[in-house]
Amino acid sequence: MKHRKEILAIAVPAIISNITTPLLGLVDVAITGRIGAAVYIGAIAVGGTMFNMLYWLFGFLRMGSSGLTAQAYGASDARGQALVLWRALLVGALAGMVMIGLSQPLCSVVLGFMDADGATASLAASYFRICIWGAPAVMCTYALSGWFLGMQDSRSAMWMAVATNVANILLSGTLVFGLHMKIEGVATGTLCAQWLGLSVGAAIVYVRYRPSVPALRDILDHPRLVAFFKINADIFLRTCCLVAVTVWFTHAGALSGADILAANALLLQLFMLFSYFMDGFAYAGEALAGKYFGRGDRIEMSGLVRELLLTGLGWALVFSALYALCGEWFLRMLADVPSVVDTARAYLAWAAVIPLCGFLAFIWDGIYVGITGTRSMLVAMAAALVVFFGVYVGLREYMGNHALWLAFDIYLLVRGAVEWLLWRRNFFEKNLEN
Repeated sequence: MKHRKEILAIAVPAIISNITTPLLGLVDVAITGRIGAAVYIGAIAVGGTMFNMLYWLFGFLRMGSSGLTAQAYGASDARGQALVLWRALLVGALAGMVMIGLSQPLCSVVLGFMDADGATASLAASYFRICIWGAPAVMCTYALSGWFLGMQDSRSAMWMAVATNVANILLSGTLVFGLHMKIEGVATGTLCAQWLGLSVGAAIVYVRYRPSVPALRDILDHPRLVAFFKINADIFLRTCCLVAVTVWFTHAGALSGADILAANALLLQLFMLFSYFMDGFAYAGEALAGKYFGRGDRIEMSGLVRELLLTGLGWALVFSALYALCGEWFLRMLADVPSVVDTARAYLAWAAVIPLCGFLAFIWDGIYVGITGTRSMLVAMAAALVVFFGVYVGLREYMGNHALWLAFDIYLLVRGAVEWLLWRRNFFEKNLEN
């Protein structure tokens, strides 16, 4: 019961904030779906994937900050908490500025790889050129989100995320339907909301925590900075694998035509809705596992893992049942393009089993982030990547787009299974003793 209360105290605010993120994606898709052509839905899918590829590569700013801060919190190390914050913010700001500087070649390379048709590529490029100016804000928001979570404070992260996503929804809707800006309106609304969200997060840090500001030489201390990047190198490589799967998924859909691309984009919203919900419990795993790791408490860690796995299984069953029963209604709510909805219906069953295939991966990722067990995450992701491409390449000639969805489901299943097997080899106990 103790662990359940701790999990819910962190997970519920995280879920509230996370649920606004898929709503943001859903609204973007729904807005473009109401413009009246599949090409706009496809452009949002391509444009969103472009930013996923860029931003996910820097996911270590959130995950690494979370685990390191939680461990410092468990060890009652206030100075360590402040150093993690300022170091992550510095790296995030620099990374965002580099992205802006390289935006033109980045846009060309990624669009060329995704091989979208001319109209889709043109709209996606317009979306990219506007949204890229929010890169520094997004990177710093990642750092703040991870730091809040490590401080066992998912409520502050919730308010920052809610402010960002509600503003995005309101601004995008106003610009598209009020000012008839189409995809440029969606992009401009997103850009403004990203900087607003960072402002809210910075205000919370200042008002609630007032962390000490270490000397620049301490933030840039070479051994500590090297250690910071070394810890996060595995997360970076793991994220590269994740991005490869995501980009290839969109790429494969684009090769099959605008309707398949748009249908896959609609169905992926089911995955995103589940993932942001389940991430709430993964975040609880990050914060609590990191805290117990910092304290060196094996007994509490074991109880936490059991409770997280049972909770994840329960919610996976609920989501799969809802998708099986209400999935078609959900698709029709998102788009009124009959050809796209009819195409998506043929692949709905694959999307409905995603929660059962994927819940282990989410829970274990959270635990490993908390204890900074990044090498195990990388090994599991690499194995899943190989399986994904093996299944897709082996079956695409016979199953078409069904092979893509089968490969994706198996990829999620393999990630969680490998992480569980590695845990059963007493990963935590070995690291604790070291």
